[in-house]
Parts: sequence; structure tokens; C-alpha cells
Amino acid sequence: MAQNPAKMMKQMQKLQEDMARAQEKLAEETVSASAGGGAVTVTVTGALEFADIKIAPEALEDIEMLQDTIVAASNEAMRQAQHLANDRMGAIAGALGNMGIPGL
Repeated sequence: MAQNPAKMMKQMQKLQEDMARAQEKLAEETVSASAGGGAVTVTVTGALEFADIKIAPEALEDIEMLQDTIVAASNEAMRQAQHLANDRMGAIAGALGNMGIPGL
């Protein structure tokens, strides 16, 4: 059964607005991950941008370990931020699917 085109257009506009709001909120949310027993903590926004990196002074004694620890904490923070983004945007993608439009 075909939907009314005007109604479908209105639903699409609402979904676009919802998506824009969700993206704005994601940019304000952060996740943090630590590595090396807390030697390095990396914070990433839901928009997948680095917000902060904290390094414990004692971590400066071993540069190779510090580099590995930064990479590990950064990768985990990015995974968490991606998961957060997927959770927040999933509802919108589901709404698109319910309208018969492939999701994000």
C-alpha cells in the first residue's frame, strides 16, 4: 500500500531534524578509555574527535611503552565512541527502515 507523498516528505523532514539533533548531542557526549594501568587516558567525543589525552608522569620514563599505551587507549576510546554513535543513530536508521528506506 503506497503512502501519501506529502506525509512521507514530512516524515523525512522530521527524521532529518532528529538526525541533526542526535549528531549535535553526540558531539557533546564523551567516552574515555585507559591503558597501561591508567598511565594514559584518552577521551573521544561521540562525533569521533579526540577531546583529551592524559598521561601520568611516570609513563614518560619508557617512550616505547608510552607510544604503545597511547595507541591502545586511543583505539579503545574510538571503539567506545563508535559504539555510542551507533546506539544513538540506530533508532533513526530503524525509522528509515520502517518507512521502506534503507538505513544509514
